[in-house]
Amino acid sequence: MYSNRCRNLNLPRIDIEAANTDVAQQQHQNLEETKQLLNSARSERLSPVPSCGAFGKGSSSPTRSPGRRLKGFRPSVFVNRAHKRAVFKNGSCNIASVTGSNRHLRFLVDLFTTLVDARWRYTLMVFALGFMGSWLFFALLYWFICLVHGDLDEENLPHNQEANGWKPCVTNIYTYTSCFLFSLETQHTIGYGNRATTEECPEAIFVMSLQSIHGVMIQALLAGIIFAKMTRPKSRSQTLLFSKCAVISMRDGEMCLMFRVGDLRKSHIIGANIRAQLIRERWSREGENMPQYQKELALTVDGCGSDLFFIWPQVVVHRINSDSPLWELSPFELLHERFEIVVVLEGTIESTGQSTQARSSYLNTEILWGRRFEPVLGFSKDKQSYVINFSLFNDTSPVETPNCSAKEFAEGTNYNSNDSYLLQKIY
Repeated sequence: MYSNRCRNLNLPRIDIEAANTDVAQQQHQNLEETKQLLNSARSERLSPVPSCGAFGKGSSSPTRSPGRRLKGFRPSVFVNRAHKRAVFKNGSCNIASVTGSNRHLRFLVDLFTTLVDARWRYTLMVFALGFMGSWLFFALLYWFICLVHGDLDEENLPHNQEANGWKPCVTNIYTYTSCFLFSLETQHTIGYGNRATTEECPEAIFVMSLQSIHGVMIQALLAGIIFAKMTRPKSRSQTLLFSKCAVISMRDGEMCLMFRVGDLRKSHIIGANIRAQLIRERWSREGENMPQYQKELALTVDGCGSDLFFIWPQVVVHRINSDSPLWELSPFELLHERFEIVVVLEGTIESTGQSTQARSSYLNTEILWGRRFEPVLGFSKDKQSYVINFSLFNDTSPVETPNCSAKEFAEGTNYNSNDSYLLQKIY
């Protein structure tokens, strides 16, 4: 099958005897170094990529004979390397910005967005301090008005006002605590009936009117922040699933990179679209180093392009052809290459009409060669409906796959086809 096809391809071979002696020696030395590196990798303990569910429940890593090539396994010498990751599995970006001291003030210009993006502890702290500060501030104004008017003098306190005929600015005010209670009742229109402003002090009437307007504004702002934070689309993306690992195998005669996406909720994503970008280091012709160069990957889902009819889990396919950056990668080269594939799923939430975006990424060590995803969709005769088994969402099974790059496989296939065509013409 495919596992031996790349070994037995009738590719044109170099005539070593006719070649220059120095070139032949250099090729022989390179071949020996490659064999030593392969033998050292094979001597390591082989295991599937952690937490990828490559063998299902209760299964263990099969032992591999020395003659088999790497297919769906990763030597631990490569797995334990530290890799730089731009996007984590949960979708958060691995970005830490360093700004000057004055640039932090820019976040205060858009205070609403800053509070929505902040953590819950800070948002709730601002929520509580916003109301408490308003109550205390206006209570201080009421206390100052009463103090200047003389309402806090001993002879003008509420229990002596009827005797001496004193008319206060605010009734039933004894201390600052009484002013705080009046401020709280005024801002939230509680109206217990014990305290009220009088016609004696116009400044008290003005402050009470100002507090009423301020209370409506601050309540609308803080309540809107809490509501926007609870209903933001970022929370909806937590129920959109990406497979922990991607796989490479054959589909319709072509080598393909595949990963799976799914949705846990019954409310679907409308107009779902998925895209992927490969991030790797690249050098330009002028010698410019671009460490985070992005290359778009062409994706298809069955025969529908990158648009999803997202009612059940789908396997997203990237065909490795001559336009793909994975065109020249073999299983061994996949081990020591440094790249990251970032996948982005976008759509509109059916229940709220808001746009949402879910992200994930795959490192080169999270791509299994020669694997295929297990089916998760079945039909239940009892329920008369399709049933999705999410426990098998990350499970894969081995499948016969060429142990060479897609370029080598395509060139070898074309060469064999031309050779067969010439033999048919001769005979």
